[in-house]
Amino acid sequence: MNAPTILVFDSGLGGLTVHAHVARARPDARIVYVADDAVFPYGRLTNHELEDRVTAVFDRLIPLVRPDIIVIACNTASTIALGALRARFDTPFVGTVPAVKPAAAASKSRRFSVLGTPGTVRQEYTAELIRSFASDCNVTLVGAPRLAALAEAEMRGEPVSDADLAAEIEACFVEDEGGRTDVVALACTHYPLVLPRLELLAPWPVTWIDPAPAIARRVVQLIGERSAGAPVRTDGRALFTSGRALLPSLREVLSARGLPDVAVEAMPPGLTASVPSVN
Repeated sequence: MNAPTILVFDSGLGGLTVHAHVARARPDARIVYVADDAVFPYGRLTNHELEDRVTAVFDRLIPLVRPDIIVIACNTASTIALGALRARFDTPFVGTVPAVKPAAAASKSRRFSVLGTPGTVRQEYTAELIRSFASDCNVTLVGAPRLAALAEAEMRGEPVSDADLAAEIEACFVEDEGGRTDVVALACTHYPLVLPRLELLAPWPVTWIDPAPAIARRVVQLIGERSAGAPVRTDGRALFTSGRALLPSLREVLSARGLPDVAVEAMPPGLTASVPSVN
């Protein structure tokens, strides 16, 4: 496939961590980044509300963007709504799920933590991953209530204290007679935005697992490698659903990440899925 259109979707700015790896893997692609900031954070929605919301947004987005492939760069949306999206739309979807399998493979102490949003860590999907791939490990599930919002604030140029970040990751670090945590799986795409600070604030060194490189590899598996000689594109587009004006500082951040064209496509919280489906 030559010059595909790739839609990267998240509730906010966290998916930019996935976007960076996807853009590096297919620099010739037309990439549209969509932040559903009208209802950020997704953790405040029930499972039913979230599934209905994401389905409704894609009813609008797919005809608008016409993507060849869609990346759900959000663990919460993936664990709850990915099945429904695949059933409803013909466009292939790549999801983002907690990196339990690679965490188990990387842990020498057999003690690791999954750091995610409360909505992600409480899902049965996450529990099933642990049963399937980490049954011999001591796994600590940490639902960080504020870390995604803190990462968003830092991206927008707002001050975020070390104390606030440290409080969000403190429960990940467990040490007793059986050993101590040696791996932390980042189960929210927002968290790598502040990973350098988390590394400094950790009480001891651990391996941090960011799922974004694996997601980019999966995208390439599905759509193929860049064709020889295909030009590199630098005209990516970012779209926000809230209808709110974006600060110039955030526009600069987006432009620096290869998303100079920023638009607002207001999709209010009350938006519901169309009937019948777009297919």
